[in-house]
Amino acid sequence: MSGPDVVCLGESMVVLRPGPAGAGRRLADVPSFDRGIGGAESNVACVLARGGHRARWISRVGADAFGTHLVAAVAAHGVDTTHVQYDPARPTGVYFRTAGERPTTPGATAPHHAETLYYRAGSAASAMSPALIPRTAAHAGRILHLTGITAALSTDCLALLRELVDRAPGGGPLLSFDVNYRAALWRNAGTSPRVLAELARACDIVFVGEDEAEAAWGIDGGPDAIRAALPEPAVLVVKQGAAGATAHTREAVVSMPAPAVDVVAPVGAGDAFAAGFLSATLRGLPLPARLRYGHLTAAAALTVPGDLAEPPPAALADALAGLDPAAWGRLRLGPGWTTDTWTKDIRVADPRTVDSRTTVDSRTEDPRT
Repeated sequence: MSGPDVVCLGESMVVLRPGPAGAGRRLADVPSFDRGIGGAESNVACVLARGGHRARWISRVGADAFGTHLVAAVAAHGVDTTHVQYDPARPTGVYFRTAGERPTTPGATAPHHAETLYYRAGSAASAMSPALIPRTAAHAGRILHLTGITAALSTDCLALLRELVDRAPGGGPLLSFDVNYRAALWRNAGTSPRVLAELARACDIVFVGEDEAEAAWGIDGGPDAIRAALPEPAVLVVKQGAAGATAHTREAVVSMPAPAVDVVAPVGAGDAFAAGFLSATLRGLPLPARLRYGHLTAAAALTVPGDLAEPPPAALADALAGLDPAAWGRLRLGPGWTTDTWTKDIRVADPRTVDSRTTVDSRTEDPRT
């Protein structure tokens, strides 16, 4: 059996969200909760697996009922979970959250921010270390996807990430890193900018939001300023929220507006964007198409209540990604758009010609080349 296309490594937790009777209430006033799963890396693995790729998730969970549920739920998406370890002494992480966005600064209480309570200290996943996680399993795919969340969990987790991104030049899988800055996770806020920049500089594909770059590094000059601070990655993708995303390579800079989206819940979009971008990378598509696939997969997540959404069918995604710039600019996506039939008349164009005005190197299977 061939190896995975993508390996995703990191903690996942059971998520408890307000049930229908608690919608719009503070956590203190919620009478009942609905159970789900959440984790940046497993989210990416699930979306990729649903999209037809071979995805492996590596982590540790407690030898408890929540751990059993979590692994089964991820595996149900088609993800290889055979390298997930069960810890008899440490629990599976759990968190409670309301609807809304995760704040990028401590103590933020804007109306659009989610209220969250994490119970992950001392979790099984926080014990991940170079001694417990086989390097061969993590480096078995074409891409290894990591995030800054893992680096914040413990000194052992940080040591593991440092080992996994340390490799011989040109060897091993493509290294994908989503900065995923979570201010509340960093016990010593002064170390996060240095650590996150260190890991990003060692990777081939890096995802970071404009707001994250400002919160973590104090960079407020937009994508060009972020690229100036991180010149090492072969591909740097700066997410700009509803405005779109900009990707820097050593040969080109490509900006792609996001389609208009009728948002149901602003959770999981960043992970979905990374999954869509990586999916298109695996297919060898050029940079504009990769950005469009990222936007489309993010739109699927934004138009459902939870963290995970079914990615758009391949034919539909190909059709939308192949729209000419004017038609792409008019696109608006709402709940149910991935199953709507109005798209059947869209002409399927070659995604390699998404925008003939942009010249990029089409050899994108390995951005290090």
